[in-house]
Amino acid sequence: MTVADEQVQARLDELRREYQVGDGRLRELLQQETALRETLLRISGAIQVLEELLRAGSDDTAGSGPGHAGDEDRRGSQVQSVS
Repeated sequence: MTVADEQVQARLDELRREYQVGDGRLRELLQQETALRETLLRISGAIQVLEELLRAGSDDTAGSGPGHAGDEDRRGSQVQSVS
């Protein structure tokens, strides 16, 4: 092997190691993304349940006349679905 061949081989080995490290990090990040999406989905579901409970409680105590505040989203925004 020539000096140039050795340099090329050394660089190739270095790039392969870097690739393995990057691939491992990407897998970790994908697992974190999945876990975070699942957490957001659970939180979204809990928000929906609590909002429905508040509306049901407001309907029971104040009636269901026009302009009833319980019919509006109390947070001022929609819960976005997590895909």
